[in-house]
Amino acid sequence: MNQEKIITVNNLTKEFGSFTAVDGISFDVYKGEIFGFLGANGAGKTTAIKMLIGISKPTSGEALVAGFDVKTHAEMVKKSIGYMSQKFSMYDDLTIKENITFFGGIYGLSRAKIKEKTTQLIQDLNLQDVADKLVKALPLGWKQKLSFSVALLHEPKIVFLDEPTGGVDPITRRQFWEMIYAEAHKGTTLFVTTHYMDEAEYCDRVSIMVEGKIEALDSPKNLKQKYNVDSMNDVFLKLARNVE
Repeated sequence: MNQEKIITVNNLTKEFGSFTAVDGISFDVYKGEIFGFLGANGAGKTTAIKMLIGISKPTSGEALVAGFDVKTHAEMVKKSIGYMSQKFSMYDDLTIKENITFFGGIYGLSRAKIKEKTTQLIQDLNLQDVADKLVKALPLGWKQKLSFSVALLHEPKIVFLDEPTGGVDPITRRQFWEMIYAEAHKGTTLFVTTHYMDEAEYCDRVSIMVEGKIEALDSPKNLKQKYNVDSMNDVFLKLARNVE
């Protein structure tokens, strides 16, 4: 694994009044790594990601993303990353081509670059026959693939994927992970949240959040050995029980 740190988090905390949603988490993520960020609903994952992508200010602690401080240079963080939300973020009433052009403009690409990227993306996804159709006509799996590809338009150093395969069938999930692997191979860092524990096995390393804290962080293989279990789901269950 490349040892160049692309995300550095030190004692990052987010409080809402008397409630601590993220409680002093610390970790590093490396260039080209597929980093799994796991936890049950309410564990603090979404709050942590909002801080890392520059849309929520930490109460205390530090985080550097692509070399920029999330507290003082949030706009530079946003320009350096790609983001795909759990909820499909393309515009249903625009065509595939129009969506790509629109987001290319948001990312600040030139017209020539947008044209080049649009042609390449449509070819890579084999969408030539439907490029001028409204996005809402696409099956969910294809929408997710398109959304991921658009998040990569401006060639970000890091892409945050929040539950990217939610609601899609197993075959499409596997195809989506092949796209993730291909992108990591190019040196892009993929920061992935998922509630599918089998998908944790595809990550280089995973962190597991329980009640605002990171309770485990290592490769899936090492975590299974440490807790003497056969699956990441069993690791997760053991950690949850320990905290209770």
